[in-house]
Amino acid sequence: MNQYHLTQQDFDVFTVEGLEPRMKALIETTRPKLEAMGTYFSEYLTQHTDEQFYPHVAKHLRRKTNPPKDTWVAFATNKRGYKMLPHFQIGLFNSHMFVLYGIIYESELKPVMYKKWKKQLHVIKSLGDDFIIKGDHMNESFDYIKDLSNKAINEKLKRLVDVKKGELLFGKIYTPDHDIFKSDEAFLKEIENVFFKLLPLHQ
Repeated sequence: MNQYHLTQQDFDVFTVEGLEPRMKALIETTRPKLEAMGTYFSEYLTQHTDEQFYPHVAKHLRRKTNPPKDTWVAFATNKRGYKMLPHFQIGLFNSHMFVLYGIIYESELKPVMYKKWKKQLHVIKSLGDDFIIKGDHMNESFDYIKDLSNKAINEKLKRLVDVKKGELLFGKIYTPDHDIFKSDEAFLKEIENVFFKLLPLHQ
């Protein structure tokens, strides 16, 4: 039995109808893997920075009617929460898994990260052809960085501070048929590589 890597069954959780049945499938199928990833990658991030990282697995406790359309584990330097800080994420929708680093609208540190990332445009552009950028963590849409001009990236950076709901995240996505899902070894190695490339945007 695999401990970490996702299978088609994990992506199919989001096709289960109804809040309670979907949550049951998510808890039984996918959450144990997210918890395992949480332990593994919080240790990885701690080892590769001078900071202590803590995992935060989504519980979806506020949902009363609509079933979740995605789930995740986030990594931040605060034991009590992650939304107020720049953070790393591993998660999935029905269509793909995402591995991201960024900041979401709840954080008061958006102006700080805006100034930092504006100076790191060369770092962002050099992440790789398969890296993405997205401005809404709750939406499946994204852009490949390679397809954007410097001006377009700067516009996304500016939106981060100009718009109350502004967000910005960088990373990679993987469809269910990707080779990353063939083994735990391939899965962990790939995510380690992505996090390593994203670390300059954090440090």
